[in-house]
Amino acid sequence: MGLLGILVALSLLVWLAYRGWSILLLAPAAAILAAGWAGEPLLAHWTQTFMGSAARFVMQFFPIFLLGALFGKLMEDSGSVSSIADFMTRRLGPSRAVLAVVLAGALVTYGGVSLFVAFFVLAPMAHALFRAGKIPRRLMPAAIALGTSTFTMSALPGTPAIQNAIPMPFFGTTPFAAPGLGLIASVVMLGFGLWWLARVEAAARARGEGYGDKAEPDAPRDVDLVVRERATTAGSFDPAEIRHGEVSATNPPIALAVLPLAIVVGVNLLMSLYVLPRLNASWLADESWGSTSLSAVGGVWAVVTALAAAIAALVALNFKRLPDLRGSMDAGANASALPVLSVASLVGFGSVIAALPAFDMVREWVLGIEGGPLVSLAVATNVLASLTGSASGGLTIALDALGDTYMKLAAEQGIDPGLLHRVAVIGAGTLDSLPHNGAVVTLLAVCNSTHRESYFDIVMVSIVGGLLALVAVIGLGTAFGSF
Repeated sequence: MGLLGILVALSLLVWLAYRGWSILLLAPAAAILAAGWAGEPLLAHWTQTFMGSAARFVMQFFPIFLLGALFGKLMEDSGSVSSIADFMTRRLGPSRAVLAVVLAGALVTYGGVSLFVAFFVLAPMAHALFRAGKIPRRLMPAAIALGTSTFTMSALPGTPAIQNAIPMPFFGTTPFAAPGLGLIASVVMLGFGLWWLARVEAAARARGEGYGDKAEPDAPRDVDLVVRERATTAGSFDPAEIRHGEVSATNPPIALAVLPLAIVVGVNLLMSLYVLPRLNASWLADESWGSTSLSAVGGVWAVVTALAAAIAALVALNFKRLPDLRGSMDAGANASALPVLSVASLVGFGSVIAALPAFDMVREWVLGIEGGPLVSLAVATNVLASLTGSASGGLTIALDALGDTYMKLAAEQGIDPGLLHRVAVIGAGTLDSLPHNGAVVTLLAVCNSTHRESYFDIVMVSIVGGLLALVAVIGLGTAFGSF
């Protein structure tokens, strides 16, 4: 009966979230339903289990949500993201429109710009390039998704994406975990995605299919409230804040536009590999500091420091190009609040489910999957990310429930925690792109497209490409270990 309660609660959560109900209401309600079905104390699970887990998530990751959203908003309002998009447009042109969109998206998101900020800036660029190149408009969402929410989110070493940060406290890793395997996975995702889009584009040209005559959205910065509710569980930026603040009338030179992105990557690398490993932080073990360790917090410290340094440089370099600095900073800060609370609520729901007696059956099933810990970890993160429609939510739920178990298995079997980190992140970033995923819904809305027109190509570049990369990482990691 307890397992049936878990399934009913999860089904209601997914169904109502897809219909636009706020996850802030749905997650505790579904958790209480599952607890009540199992005969567990309702209020205790809400105030102690649910809220305790949600509060820990906010405590660990809110600095990344806050600085990531702020950095993305300042990059947009200073004209830096538009400058990068314009540069790619001029250099590659309409004849290589797909490549231009993919590379522009990859550059800004790997540099720390929030996913949804990239969507809203890249969509007008893609419309112009695809129209000039006579490429079907229906391929725009897949091209943007390939550049912004595949390899730069889950595979490329050092990416400041929240998904890459979540495993760090559980496994004691850094953003550069398993860098060689991450690079291989990135090549697989990018190579397969570009091959698929080139194949579809060539077939469309052979049929004489052009850009299409569907009208473009008049106000791509506006976001429907239902889309917003779905989006805030899938990223670290509330898209409603896109329209707040004031965008610069002029764009910075490309060198100044790219410099803050380079600072994010450079400082992240410096902190992760050189500064923090040489730091004596034994004092963190004191109870006053939460009885933690540098390995548990160092990864978050590296990303936060990198984003803070990039924000300082961005403001200094573009002070005159930020006509409403306070408004932009307020919008960036506000944009982080709803996403972190939404994902934390999903985490709280998962914590209640994991505490129920019936979850032991689920745990035994997951750990009993043939192929070893890497395969079972990949399955667990894939399934939970697909059900919640959130890579970050599904990943945290899986690691909250099973992270300690996987660390014990890794110690027993000689598996590098960095390999666990990379498998978990890539696993969470594949099946999360199902139709109800907030990023998918938002991207289609921004591109003025529909699931029927564009979703199959998103599946190919986001899910199939991600699964191929995951298989490659698990195979190589099993054969040669982490590198």
